[in-house]
Amino acid sequence: MIRLLIVDDHAIFRAGLKQILSDEEDFKVCGEAATAREAINLLEKADSWDVMLLDISLPDRNGLEVLVQVKKNCPQLPVLVLSAYPEDQYAVRMMRAGAAGYLSKEGDPDVLINSIRIVARGSKILSPAVAGELISGQNEDHEKPLHEQLSNREYQIFQAIVSGKNNSKIAEELSISVKTVNTYRLRMLEKMGMTKNLELALYAQKNHLLGL
Repeated sequence: MIRLLIVDDHAIFRAGLKQILSDEEDFKVCGEAATAREAINLLEKADSWDVMLLDISLPDRNGLEVLVQVKKNCPQLPVLVLSAYPEDQYAVRMMRAGAAGYLSKEGDPDVLINSIRIVARGSKILSPAVAGELISGQNEDHEKPLHEQLSNREYQIFQAIVSGKNNSKIAEELSISVKTVNTYRLRMLEKMGMTKNLELALYAQKNHLLGL
């Protein structure tokens, strides 16, 4: 029996996912979380799950932060990311942080079912594109796209800025100070050779990185 923990803030999506998974005799949904805080609190019961299904877009913290915490507290727990974000926005970053796989929410249910069984056995799910990016990521930083040079926190703030959020809103969502947000923002702009948020937005649009 593969015991599953679903972390997603949309109740309808969780219900639909449970319905799909309930048709499989070797699956059992043993827990749900609608926020990052709930998911992290449930890590105390990590022995109760065999696979975590994790969304990136959560109301209180980014799923990437949850993943980092999971890998710190429960390194043996496989995390399969289910996201509405396209692969080129988050897949490589999530895999580098320790995810066992990255799937689109719009994908085929049969692919999801097969992927859960694969990661439960300790293997990873890699599309050819992501595998190629992970291999090429061994190059020097100056050979990477500008956004790939950002730290995970900087990339979170980058996504928030290009989605139109101001510093106060970002600080509230990430539970950090406005001053800290601005420090990350300035550091990000320096790394990317830019001076204004508008330049970040134009870069995001050109590289298909606009947040959802």
